[in-house]
Amino acid sequence: MDLSLREAAEILKVSETTLSRWVDAEGLTAYMINGRYRFNRVDLLEWAGHRKLPVAALFSPSGTGADHGLASLLDGNIHYRVPGDDLKSAMAAVAERLPLANARDKELAARVLSAREALGSTAVGDGIAIPHARNPLVFPVDRPALTLCFLEHPVDFGAADGAPVHTLFALVTPTIRVHLALLSKISRALHDPSFRTLLNDRASAGKILARLQELA
Repeated sequence: MDLSLREAAEILKVSETTLSRWVDAEGLTAYMINGRYRFNRVDLLEWAGHRKLPVAALFSPSGTGADHGLASLLDGNIHYRVPGDDLKSAMAAVAERLPLANARDKELAARVLSAREALGSTAVGDGIAIPHARNPLVFPVDRPALTLCFLEHPVDFGAADGAPVHTLFALVTPTIRVHLALLSKISRALHDPSFRTLLNDRASAGKILARLQELA
């Protein structure tokens, strides 16, 4: 648990009183250690993503994988009409399309991502989800693996807004710091109305990549 109440409040650009109220009344995950709140960066980024809050950097840019652009990682990894009639089968189909060389790693990714949804939905609203583990998926890969999948059939993820999920970003990374860096980049991109429109319209890979390059 690496963030204090003050640090977490600065990241979300709110007062410590407001943050404490979110913990007490609105379900923001925090841990009481020696009588003081401590926060997990992944939990905090999830909270911000669900509520479409602007978020300051949750990671130190140096050596964290901040040099990995979303457009370069998604090039060749955007998939349309991905099958799946329920959460489990959709997760299996998404994991199968992750750029991992080992079939056993894909099977593990599918199991972990499905189990993660049982702890709480990773849907961020408007039919979009970023399925990732509470303890991020870390594999011995040379570079992060990021996949964008458009589901053939929308699937109920138990989203707060009630909307079924039709679009998913899935990522696996060599380190937790890289995971946080990319999760933050995805969250920032989803704040762009033009990018969200492209996702909702299931635009071509070329248009999606071009917009991400403009946002970089």
